[in-house]
Amino acid sequence: MSIRYYEGQRLFLRPIEPEDEPLLRRWINDPECWRTLGRFRPVNRPREREYIEGLYRQPDEVAFGIVVRESERLIGVAGLRCSDPANRAAEFGILIGEAAFRSRGYGTEATRLVARYGFDELNLNRIGLSVCGDNRRAVRAYRRAGFREEGRRREAYFRNGRYHDELCFGLLRREWSQPSSSTASQAGDKDEESAPLASMTTWSTSLMT
Repeated sequence: MSIRYYEGQRLFLRPIEPEDEPLLRRWINDPECWRTLGRFRPVNRPREREYIEGLYRQPDEVAFGIVVRESERLIGVAGLRCSDPANRAAEFGILIGEAAFRSRGYGTEATRLVARYGFDELNLNRIGLSVCGDNRRAVRAYRRAGFREEGRRREAYFRNGRYHDELCFGLLRREWSQPSSSTASQAGDKDEESAPLASMTTWSTSLMT
């Protein structure tokens, strides 16, 4: 049985382990994933191992594997970088790597679960993220999770031969509604993304850049 570090309704979060390396490496080299994450180079085994081994050495970063409770299957990764301790602020990153588990509400639920962890356990006041403007389905998922659009950087992101705006989102503690935001997605509250739900935070050297 997997370690259940932090539990939601349909998902739980657990540490990322060295034996997860082949799966994570497959995700990061999948064009559907690396394009959404804004990556441009392939990742080999030593590089991915280095990433995993360094995950828990940084006191300002926390990373999780996203696991479906029913099957105990690892379907993605998510995390926070608390790089602004004085202001209690962090940046959020997420990737749903398993294609079969996209468009089923797991991305929104995982986002809510990590946000709950950030506010309730890390005493954060703000969680931010950025996402490519053409990833409309991911944008809808973040809004359903409670994030609000705060601005955009025009043509800041080059993808598929074109420049796109980068959208900036934030969620504040006072905006966080524990009963509704921590509730798992219901049948009508599904991520509609066909591409992986992802944000372009820059705190990770591998999966969540």
